[in-house]
Amino acid sequence: MPWNLAVEQQAWWAPGRTSAPGFAAQCRQLSEARAANGWLAAGSVMVQQQALRDFDRAMKNFFAGTHRKPGRRKRGRNEGFRIVAVKAGDVRRLNRRWGQVKVPKIGWVRFRWSRAVPDAKSYRITLDRAGRWHVAFAAIPAPVPGPGTGEIAGIDRGVKLTLALSDGTTYQAPRPMDVTRLQRRLARRQRGSNRRQRAKLRLARIRARDGDRRKDWAEKASTAIASRYDLIRIEDLRIADMTRSAAGTLDEPGTNVAAKAGLNRSILAQGWGLFARRLGDKAPGRVEKISPAYTSQTCSQCKRRDREARESQAVFRCRDCGYCGNADVNAARNIVAGHAVTARGGDRVTGPVNREPQDDLLLAS
Repeated sequence: MPWNLAVEQQAWWAPGRTSAPGFAAQCRQLSEARAANGWLAAGSVMVQQQALRDFDRAMKNFFAGTHRKPGRRKRGRNEGFRIVAVKAGDVRRLNRRWGQVKVPKIGWVRFRWSRAVPDAKSYRITLDRAGRWHVAFAAIPAPVPGPGTGEIAGIDRGVKLTLALSDGTTYQAPRPMDVTRLQRRLARRQRGSNRRQRAKLRLARIRARDGDRRKDWAEKASTAIASRYDLIRIEDLRIADMTRSAAGTLDEPGTNVAAKAGLNRSILAQGWGLFARRLGDKAPGRVEKISPAYTSQTCSQCKRRDREARESQAVFRCRDCGYCGNADVNAARNIVAGHAVTARGGDRVTGPVNREPQDDLLLAS
């Protein structure tokens, strides 16, 4: 409720008018509204104030150009609330599998003790589209320590092969389940009917399962890579631009829209952004972003750039030196070398190189 009211206040703003109320002014308005409406006062003031604080942060991110403008919240989408000023006795463990957390205005609520609960000052309770409740305690985990061996890794991200490292190691994200039949069944259901609600919930549960598998894979892969290498170089990809729709407008419709939509789904299913973000969180200061320009067209041995050298999605064959190997691994070796190939064919060194990749790791076609 406070979030949507804050969105409505912001929508009334126009150039020439006074600025929309900020967080402090909205809190004062909330106190007046709670005094005048008993149903609003029945809710937790902490939850309502934190919703206003979240909106204030969302507006700051919007003005900074890093996020979209916040919109209205709908039922069944992004539902949840945050509790702050958590005391030591507000969380307790009942047994090996279950614990309890004290929620204002509600009391003690049981939750599944799936991992160690940190010493957090706040937590957030959310309801996802699959109908599952989650509680997440806010804490910054310790970074993953490096091995201290001076190992450097380059990572190339792809659609067929999710991650290819410069030493030949590969990681494959789990494939999402096919939900075409469920989507068609949902489209045939009448809006507002119980059958449509059941079909929608079933589809949401499958997508939630795919998301959980993808998150689990990203956590395990990022932890393994962060603990194995001291310096990690990864492509600096603009995923939002890469997955932008090609539909165009009514005046200028796009071309190959269906093919581009399929490519966008394949890219998003790999979890590139989630993996890169978690890798940066676990190895702070040890991750370098390298320009991906021409890394897949350049030979990692002789540095000759040739767009015809990539015979297929998986095979790279240099027509100059004769090197042949996996195309994704070849691109990863260009990334680990710290070279961003320019459009003129030259190289721009972006970081130090301790050692070259070993020749015995070359993959035969």
